[in-house]
Amino acid sequence: MNLSIKPLNPDLADDYFDFFENRAFSDRKGAFCYCTWFHFDCSIEKHYEQGKEAMQKQAAVHIAKGSLNGYLAYINGISIGWCNADNRNNYQRIKAHPLIFDDNKQKIKAVVCFAISPDYRGKGIATALLQKVIEDAKIENYYAIEVYPQLHDKRESFDYAGPIRLYEKAGFTIISEKDGKAVMRKELLNA
Repeated sequence: MNLSIKPLNPDLADDYFDFFENRAFSDRKGAFCYCTWFHFDCSIEKHYEQGKEAMQKQAAVHIAKGSLNGYLAYINGISIGWCNADNRNNYQRIKAHPLIFDDNKQKIKAVVCFAISPDYRGKGIATALLQKVIEDAKIENYYAIEVYPQLHDKRESFDYAGPIRLYEKAGFTIISEKDGKAVMRKELLNA
């Protein structure tokens, strides 16, 4: 498998939209989030009421401004995976998360979403994307990385927040949990 991972930038916008329109949800008819939900402070229902074209336009604006950040995974030059990762303070939705500790004095990177083409799920793509986030967060002098998984008893076919075992393998620990949701953190400064 010839896997490469690239940080999203305006030059990769076509690859981003190609992925979300043709592979990300090819097994889920009608899905069209463009990974923008965490950038807005509204209900999921209100977010989806905007429609596919409006959400696509919002994603394009965010990519052009550099406010939609993360990584695309490629196999043989075709985008097959995505990880939405950015400074925690840049997500409107995270600011209202009930389990978040208010430690804004620390520079924290958040990983809020993974989307992997159905043909490549379970093949280590999310692990490779997370490893790239960790490597770059260290270089960028982040104090820690936070993730927000759902706590499941069994494997979910589409687990946008990433499965808890993915994070446990990478050294994350639960710092708070409630009602089937968790916040996990991996400190980096001493790593």
